[in-house]
Amino acid sequence: MIGSNGEQLGIMSSRDAQLLARDQGVDLVEIAPNADPPVVKIIDWGKYQYQKMKEQAKNRKKAREKQSELKQMKIGLKISDNDLNIKIRKIRGFIEDGDHVKIMIVFRGREMAHKEIGQELLDKVLEQISDIAVADGKANFAGRNLSIGVRKK
Repeated sequence: MIGSNGEQLGIMSSRDAQLLARDQGVDLVEIAPNADPPVVKIIDWGKYQYQKMKEQAKNRKKAREKQSELKQMKIGLKISDNDLNIKIRKIRGFIEDGDHVKIMIVFRGREMAHKEIGQELLDKVLEQISDIAVADGKANFAGRNLSIGVRKK
């Protein structure tokens, strides 16, 4: 049995516990029914419900915060150095927020004949983010896109 101030009152019969709670003018709440012997606490029922509700809300909020998203960044073969640096900065921001990022090199028209240029561009991007990110696997072609997933180290 636990008292209203959190102090341990020891093991006692349920009748004695109920009388003690009634004398203090509060409720006797079963905290851990599966324990042997069951754990009860002398506390106001409304206050107990309020604390439990607040704790559940806090746990839900933490669960939402930890959930990572899959972000996607498309890069064309003819991208300028400045635009590439901006995209890399965005990728870094996503990774630091804990999100997974799918980097896609997009081929247009006759660019498909030069797949090695796309691979070089992808290697350049991966090299610049290698301090905070790691690739999930190998780069693969799907249609006109060369893509790879990256996540936080």
